[in-house]
Amino acid sequence: MKRKTFLNTLLILFVLSFFVTPLGEFGKVMLYKLFASTAVVIENSKQDKLTEYDWKLRDANHKEFNFKVSQGKVVFVHMWASWLVSSAAELQYVQETYDRYKGKVDFYIMTNEDRIVVEEFMAKKKFTFPVTYLISKENSALDTTIVPATFIIGKQGSIVVHQKKDIAKWNSETIYTVLDTLIKE
Repeated sequence: MKRKTFLNTLLILFVLSFFVTPLGEFGKVMLYKLFASTAVVIENSKQDKLTEYDWKLRDANHKEFNFKVSQGKVVFVHMWASWLVSSAAELQYVQETYDRYKGKVDFYIMTNEDRIVVEEFMAKKKFTFPVTYLISKENSALDTTIVPATFIIGKQGSIVVHQKKDIAKWNSETIYTVLDTLIKE
């Protein structure tokens, strides 16, 4: 076999591995993480304010509760889906931020997927953050139509960070500084 043919075959096999082997998922997650950016903090003058906290949700046990419990607190809301490779990459950063700020920030890592699918995904990825389930046809305090999307909300309801579609490194010093500042307010 000629050297060029061999290298082309090797390249094709490498590309195919991203579609038909477990290496593919790992590789795609690593690529997403490689190109993840730091979330952009919204300037004070351009921040929207969350005025309505009345939002029915379900916790990990599927017990219904209201988002009002987080009014006046620092809140981290992340919309995700297990079928999105980008979510798997981004949730690793969310997990690290959750581990650092649990008990200081209210975390809502939200999905509208079936509980069984979510529990299998969580176990496979070894995520320990609490999952919040959206209730279909309920009014929502935030736009839940774009996945992935993340909001960081201050105690006064200011939306300090709103990242949508693009994945971000939620374990960055920028985000840690934002959360530390909001907690101190």
